[in-house]
Parts: sequence; structure tokens; C-alpha cells
Amino acid sequence: MRRTASLLSTAALFAALPALAQEQPSQDPTAAGSVATPQPAPASDAAIADPTATEDAGAGDIVVTATRRSERLADVPIAVTAVSQVALQNSGANDIRGVVQLAPSLLISSTGSEANASARIRGIGTVGDNPGLESSVAVFIDGVYRSRTGSGLNDIGEVDRIEVLRGPQGTLSGRNASAGAINVYTKAPSNEFGGYVEGTYGNYDNIRIAGAVTGPIVKDLLSFRLDGVFAKRDGFYQDVVNNVDYNNRDRYFVRGQLLFEPTTDLSVRLIGDYTFRDEACCGAVYVDTREKLDPTPGVAGDFTVNPNGNRIVDVLRSLGGVFPSAGDPYNRQIAFTPGRAYSNETKDYGGSMQIDYNFGNASLTSITAYREYKAGNAGDIDFGNVDLGYRADDGRAFRQFHTFTQEVRLQGSLFDDRFDWLVGGFYSNEDLVIGDNLQFGSQYGAFASCRIVATVSPVAALRNPAAPGCLSAAGTATINGAFAAAPGVAPALINGLNTLSTLNNLGDRNARYYQDSENYAFFTHNIFKLTDTLSITAGLRWTHEAKAFRANFDNTNTVCPQLQQQLSPLLGNAATAALAGGIITLGCTGNSSVALNGLDLRNNFSENEFTGTGVVSWKPNRDLMFYASYSRGYKAGGYNLDRSELAPNAFAPPTNAGAARLRFDPELVNSYEAGLKYSTRRFTANFTVFRSDFQNFQLNTFNGTNFVVQNIGSCENDLNGADQDASGVTGACTGKVGTGVRSQGVEVELGIYPARNVAVNLGYTLADTKFRDNLVGSASGEALDPALFLTPGSQMSNAPRNVVTSSFSWTPDIGSNGLSALFYIDGRMSSDYNTGSDLFVEKEQDGFVVANARIGIRGADSNWALEAFVQNLFDEDYQQVAFNAPFQGAGSLAQVQRFGGTGNQIFSSFLAEPRTYGITARKRF
Repeated sequence: MRRTASLLSTAALFAALPALAQEQPSQDPTAAGSVATPQPAPASDAAIADPTATEDAGAGDIVVTATRRSERLADVPIAVTAVSQVALQNSGANDIRGVVQLAPSLLISSTGSEANASARIRGIGTVGDNPGLESSVAVFIDGVYRSRTGSGLNDIGEVDRIEVLRGPQGTLSGRNASAGAINVYTKAPSNEFGGYVEGTYGNYDNIRIAGAVTGPIVKDLLSFRLDGVFAKRDGFYQDVVNNVDYNNRDRYFVRGQLLFEPTTDLSVRLIGDYTFRDEACCGAVYVDTREKLDPTPGVAGDFTVNPNGNRIVDVLRSLGGVFPSAGDPYNRQIAFTPGRAYSNETKDYGGSMQIDYNFGNASLTSITAYREYKAGNAGDIDFGNVDLGYRADDGRAFRQFHTFTQEVRLQGSLFDDRFDWLVGGFYSNEDLVIGDNLQFGSQYGAFASCRIVATVSPVAALRNPAAPGCLSAAGTATINGAFAAAPGVAPALINGLNTLSTLNNLGDRNARYYQDSENYAFFTHNIFKLTDTLSITAGLRWTHEAKAFRANFDNTNTVCPQLQQQLSPLLGNAATAALAGGIITLGCTGNSSVALNGLDLRNNFSENEFTGTGVVSWKPNRDLMFYASYSRGYKAGGYNLDRSELAPNAFAPPTNAGAARLRFDPELVNSYEAGLKYSTRRFTANFTVFRSDFQNFQLNTFNGTNFVVQNIGSCENDLNGADQDASGVTGACTGKVGTGVRSQGVEVELGIYPARNVAVNLGYTLADTKFRDNLVGSASGEALDPALFLTPGSQMSNAPRNVVTSSFSWTPDIGSNGLSALFYIDGRMSSDYNTGSDLFVEKEQDGFVVANARIGIRGADSNWALEAFVQNLFDEDYQQVAFNAPFQGAGSLAQVQRFGGTGNQIFSSFLAEPRTYGITARKRF
């Protein structure tokens, strides 16, 4: 691990600190009528106690509802992390992304848009850029399923707590998930009048104003709550060409609630919310612009960097390109094409109704919800100031979801509480529409033709970007001389280059992808208390999933078909592709042309799946519990909402039958877990060991032009390295296909509470999350995509092997008048990991540490507070996701070292936020 000494020393610092202040236990907050009292939630499964509470309140008495029952956290035989509103405030989190600072098994990142978030638990998750894929980690807000993780990145106002359930889910609530779930519980209305107002100002001109008011409309019958947030902040990228900043923040959020409680047995909670964001997101910097060569392909360890520079960079510079971040990506300087501004306007709104009724021996919960989510997707897709590709801000580039869900649960107990039972049903209907207007830019033709000329010869004198085909007089003479013995070849090549140079401002004008989904399921989760100390849990779920896909296109690209007609008959497809440095890389295929128009692309499927869980738990005394469990999880199949595979190869025209090629299979997992939970007033300790085997893991990869989705499996037969070669044909499996990804490891969570105003917490996750050997790309044994040749046997992307979290909270009294102080610090240390699905070395992220700190003063009963904070205290530089800059070269260092050739692919990256700081004032009433 790189930078080991630095990381270990920093980890030692935080090991001496950690923890979180929490709130007092209360009744079940999932029952609408019971949420007037604050609900506790520890910073981790270690059950952090409230340091302001009396010494009689033990950490193990914290109550959670992870199993849809109010239980002490120490009694819950599953791995769950919970974070309260107080903990989120201390850490500076305003959305679910902030939870990662406190939960070592969780990682959340975003890429080209805040709508493209990806959540991972124990190293398992789904890349969020492709909307056709649902997340392996499900997000619920007030019991309502949010179909994509990006909706959880909205500012969600004041919450009771956020629970992170690790491992497959499906027998406790509506939507199933293969890797875990994030449950957000917001503050509900109160029968007592009250509220708060909060204001924050910080660097980057950060302004955030939040507040809420709650109280009775009709005393003890009808109450209300209204929350609102306004946030505005400058961006942390500076565009040196247009002199504007990117990754700014400009958003507001409102949520209104009514709570109707006509009797002690009946409550109805109505929630309506609206979020609006209009932000220029997201900028990306250059992280590697080198051209790599290897004199001895196949011999590990040696390579050279072309001393004459990267010819792709040279071509871009000849067209006016600038690279302000080359050599120093963390100067956060970018250069975008003038007039190709980002427009990431997002609207997320909806409503829900939760009905809770107590029959006496059983209780019923019904949650009905409808939501709409629309995110704009316009922008400069090449992330540079040379105009290679763009999505115009004309309203035709967007992602839109319409989702209706209905969940019903009935639960109770029998035989003197020896048998706790739960049965439920879930229904969802979602219409997904993707609008796309991706077009080649005004300089793409010149770039593409210059790139071909540069691929043939790096001599700059042969190129003239202002001339048709990018050929100077010397370049034309060189081609004529090189093919003098082959009549007709030189004119064909010159004509082809001339044609290619006209490929400007052409492409999709109004493409539409539609995916209609319908899901219904029945589930049960039952706890049998065999003795006072021994219990067995049995859960089962049956899920039916049906999806229908269709798409239509309005494409103006007539140049690519013309180019292929000119060159392919003379040179053949392979030679034409080789000459162009890979025609596919240039986007010049039948799937990027007028050949798409008039297609009637349709496909549909349905699938049924049984999943479930079994748990044995033994609690020899109040403080100690052992448990072991097995779970089977499932995530539905779907469609790759990208046209990349509509044709069987680059030169075949797309047909209606190509719609079936976009389909991918469901993801299945068998998960095993064993744990120990120990809880006393002063100390808690939780240990978990886990192993999860994923079949048909849904891997989404961006190859520089398109998104490719494959179901990763492992062939029972030895493929003799065919899954690690440069061919997409070799490596098919003729035997049984099994587990493709395995996640296994250990989780440790410790809490120490030496005094009523001091809390210390440590968390550690070792997640060995790896691809298996002999990989294939489908359940039927399809050969692995050649871009994934590094994956067999390797640690997965965005899956650090080691993560340590820690926190320290001290709230000493100041005098005897009720004043108190706050001293808080937390830290998260991650070991090295790769941020790209293809695991190219250029996308590696070294280990790093992120710390947050806060100090403040509070009034009596915390009715006011004044706090100063710092996020990313040490101004740690790290990236979220690195990627192949679209169209800009081909070949990574790994490809050059393994297969030879030249690697001139330019790599870009979405960076994490730098250090931010400010002050917050808060008043409660």
C-alpha cells in the first residue's frame, strides 16, 4: 500500500480519538404516531450512547427498527449501522453521502452528474452512470423506495436517523436489494409547537439556510411539520477558457407533512416534498496525458513514455486545445468548449401516505407513494475546450422516472411473544424515459482525420488541421508515395479522410429510450424464540419482475456510412478499423448513424425469483449475543440504455433484433454471515465475518465511447488465459457458469463511553472483494469484453480492501447555567483502490485520509448553538472516479504492456471536494 507510513500515523491519531454524540432512546419511529419523541441512532453498530444522558443509560439500550420491530441494537442479529441527525450535523453531512465518514463498509461516489450516484456496501455496488441499471444498494426515504441512488443525494432536511443494512435485503420491506439498503427516517410532526432555524456561511461563498416548524393544527388529533432548505455555493473547478466555475451548488428543498391521529390505534402520515437543483456539474480534470510504449510486450514491469509527447495531445493542441490540469490535476483548473455549458437541472418530487393501525394482537402498515424525478443531461461530453462532442441545452437530454409504489405489512406476535411474525406485499410500476441529443462537435471531423494521420505517422508536418482530411501537401505526397504500387488505394484513403473531416455537428437530435417496469412481491419475516436465549429467524420472498424496452432515433450522421462505403470495399473492415486507430473508438459505426432511423426497437421479459434468509441467534445474557445467518439476494435484470450493442459488430447495420442484445440478466447472491455483539454501559464491541458470492454480477463499463454491461460469471472450465487476452471472441465457456464476484471479510466496531459527555468510536472493515478467475460475460458463457482483461482475480473497482473510521465527541459543561461546548473530530482512512471498472492503472487512487472537525458552544437544552467547522480538514486530494476521456486516444498502460502497440488514451477524473470551512448558527424554539 502506498503512503503506508503516513496513513498509519494518521490512523493512530484517530485511534486515540473517535465517536459521536447521540439522542435518547424512544419508541418505534416507523409508526407515524410515535415519532414526536427523538429516535436514537448510533454512529455505528457499536451503539453510541448519548454523552449528555445520565450514566444509567447504556449504549446497548439504543433502539432501532432495522427488522421493522423496535429492538435494542444489541439484540438485532444483523449487521446494521445507524447515524442520527446529531451525528450528521457534527460530521457536516446534509445527504446520504456524508454517512460514509461514519460507516466503514459504505462508499458513495458521483460522476458526470449528481444524478449519477453509486452506493457500495462491502465493495459491492452498481456504477450509476447508466440509468438502465438499478442499484445493488437500495435507498428508502420514509419507507418509500427511491429507484436510483442519485435521488438520495438531495438535501433531505432534518432526519431522525439513517440506517445502513449490510447484506442482501428483501424479507423486511418493499424493494429487494442484492448488497444492502439505506433507510432514511425523517423527523415527523409533533403535537407540541416547535422548530428550528439554521444558517451557515463558509468559503466558496457557501450559504445554507435551513429550518422547520411543527405543531398541532387540532390538539391531539392533527399536527403538521414544514421543512425547508436553501443552499448556494460557488464551484471548486475554474474554467480558464470561459472564466466560470463548475461544480457549484444551487438548490432548494421543501417538505410538508400532516399527521392525523384520531385514536391511539390509528395514525395517518402524509408527506409531500419537492427538490430543485440547477447546477453546473460536473467538471473533470486531466490525470494522465502520457503516450506509453513497451519495447518488450508481455514482460511485466517495463515501459517507456514517448519523449516526443502524446500525438493525441498534439492533435488537440493544433486545434486550440489547452490542458490546464496536465501534470497537476489538483489545481482544479479545467477548459471547456465555449457555448457547451452544462445544464444539470434536477427536479425530484412526490408524495406518500403511511397508514398504521393497531388491531391489538397485530398491526398493519401501508405505504403508498408516487414520485417523479427528472434530471437534465446537457454538457460538454469530452471535458475539453476542443469541440469533439456535446449534448445541447435544448431540453432533449434528460433522464426521467415516474414511479408508483405500494407496500403493505401486517405483523404481530403469538404464544406469549414466542413467535413474532410479519407478512407483506409490494407493488411498483416505473416508467423510465431517457432523452439524448449527443452530437459530434464542430471540430470533431478535423480531430478524427488528424488523429488518423497522426496514428500513421507522428510527424506533425504531415498534418494541417485547416485542410480537408488534415493532410498537408507533404502528407498527401507521403500517402501517394506509400501506396504507389497499389492503384486506387491512395485516392481512396485521401477521399476517406476528406469525408471524415466533414463529420461535424451531426448525430442524435432526439433519441428516446423507454423502459417500463412492473414489480410485485410477497414476503415474510418471522422470529421463533425457542428459549429465552435461543431464536431462529426465517424469511422468504417471491418476486415477479417484468420489463419492456423500446427506443427510437432521429440521427443526422450520414458521414460514417459514407466513409465505410468508401474504404471497406477497398481495404476490408479490419484494415479500415486498424487504419483509423479503431473506427469504433472514433464512434464511426452503424450504431452512430442514420441507419438507426426507422428502427422499431422493442423487447420485453419477465422473471420470477425466490429469495430469503435464515438466522440463528443465541443470547446467553443481556450483554452478549452470537448469530449466524444465510441470505439469498436478487436484483432484477434490465436493459443497457445505450445503443452500443444494437449490431453484432462495428460494420454490421443495426436491426430490430438488436434490442435483445441490450438485455442483461438478474444479479443473484448467496451470502453468509456470523457475528458477535457485546454491549455494556461503558463499552460495546461488534465483530462480523461475511462472505457473499455473486452470480451474474451486473458490471457497467465506459470504454471511452459507450457503456457496456456484462453479467460477470466464472466458468467451471479453465479458459487458459482466454479471458485475459485482447479478443472478444476467445474465452467463451462451454461448461457451467458460476460465481463471478466474491466479497468476504471482517467488520469490527468498538464504542467506548468513559463519561456521560465523552463518546469514542472505532470502525474497521476488511473487504476482500474480488473477481473470480476464468471470467465470462454472461450466464450463457459469452466471452468477456476485451477491455476487462485485467479483472480476473483482481480486487473490484471502488472497493478499498481496508477502511478505518473513527470519531471523538466531547460536550463538557461550561459553568452551571446550562451552557456546554462541543469538540468533535472524525476520520476515514481508505487503502488503495482502483476507480475504474476496467481496472486500468491510470485510474488508481492511492490510500488517503479524510477528516472533519467541529467546535462550538451551546445554550441550555441545546436551544441555540454557534459552531465552526472544517470539512476535509487536511485538504486531502483524492478522486472519485477516473475515466477514458471520450474519443481522445486508445490504449492504456496495461494494454501496451500486455499486448504491445501504443497507448495514447487520455484519462480524466472527477475529483472529490477540497477543504471547506465555515460557521453555523442554530436556534431551536
